[in-house]
Amino acid sequence: MVACIREADTKRLKWYGRPPKLSVEDQILLTLEYLREYRTYAHIGVDYGVGESSAFRIIRSIEDTLVRTKLFALPKRSEGLNNPSVVKETIDCTESPVERPQKNSADTTRERRSVTR
Repeated sequence: MVACIREADTKRLKWYGRPPKLSVEDQILLTLEYLREYRTYAHIGVDYGVGESSAFRIIRSIEDTLVRTKLFALPKRSEGLNNPSVVKETIDCTESPVERPQKNSADTTRERRSVTR
C-alpha cells in the first residue's frame, strides 16, 4: 500500500514545491482510521496535527489513489452472494412516525409575554 502511494506521489508531487506535513505512512494510517472508526475530520485532524480540510484532502487523495491502482478493491456484489462463507444479514430500517407536542395558544402567549419584557 505504501509503495503504491509513494509511486503516485512521485508523479503527482513532482511539480509542487512544498513537501507534505505528514509522511506517507501517517497519511495511510489517517485514512485507515477514518475508514475504520468514521470519526469526524476535525477529530482525526487534531490527532495528527492538521486541519479539518487537510484531513479531508488527505483521505480523499489516498482513497482515490488506491482505487486507481485496482489492487485494493472491495469484492463485487455477485461474488459475495455466491460465496457461502459470507454472512448475510437483513436490517429493518423502516420509518416510524414520531409524536410531536402540540402547540397550545396559552403556551405561545406566555412565550410572547416573556420576550417583550
